[in-house]
Amino acid sequence: MKILMVLTSHDQLGDTGKKTGFWLEEFAAPYYVFKDAGADITLASPKGGQPPLDPGSDTDDAQTEATGRFKADADANSLLAQTKVLSTIDAEGFDAIFYPGGHGPLWDLTEDRDSIRLIEEFTHSARPVGAVCHAPAVFKHPKGADGSPLVSGKTVTGFTNSEEEGVGLTEVVPFLVEDMLKANGGKYEKGADWGSFVVVDGKLVTGQNPASSEEAARKLLALL
Repeated sequence: MKILMVLTSHDQLGDTGKKTGFWLEEFAAPYYVFKDAGADITLASPKGGQPPLDPGSDTDDAQTEATGRFKADADANSLLAQTKVLSTIDAEGFDAIFYPGGHGPLWDLTEDRDSIRLIEEFTHSARPVGAVCHAPAVFKHPKGADGSPLVSGKTVTGFTNSEEEGVGLTEVVPFLVEDMLKANGGKYEKGADWGSFVVVDGKLVTGQNPASSEEAARKLLALL
């Protein structure tokens, strides 16, 4: 199994002067689900190299078994520091693609032509596509084979409006993930705020929040 994980390169939280990036748990938990299953993992980001870590995901209260394992894993840290440039990635040869969240993807991956291209190629060839928390933002522009929005008519989830309100960033983010998925015709579902909630529709896997990252990865793996 060859799995492509795509991370953000964006580190500015709107106009707040604060930093953002990818959310550590949402990378670490899926990474080890895939690795422990024997998958060959490739990491990529728009700019390549070390993707920015959201400092909010590095606080003591945000740590999990997976984040602790990652911090002690020199090989994984080295791999993360050398993500491939997304524009150089060919969808051929990969069995699935997975997007960890964090607020960063709202700004760069959402609009990234290479990301859009890859999502469409995986989807049109019936290969699994997964995204967790804010990462379903990447489905804003990709189209299905019929030219309609990729999520149109599909059951999906992603970071809820109430969760965004809970972290105080409703007015900072360029758009709300829940609202965008609904506007694109997605059948949006959600569980309790901050609890694990994952939906699968065909080969599309979406998770609601950081707590959903491991379950989302397991459900993506089950499609392989």
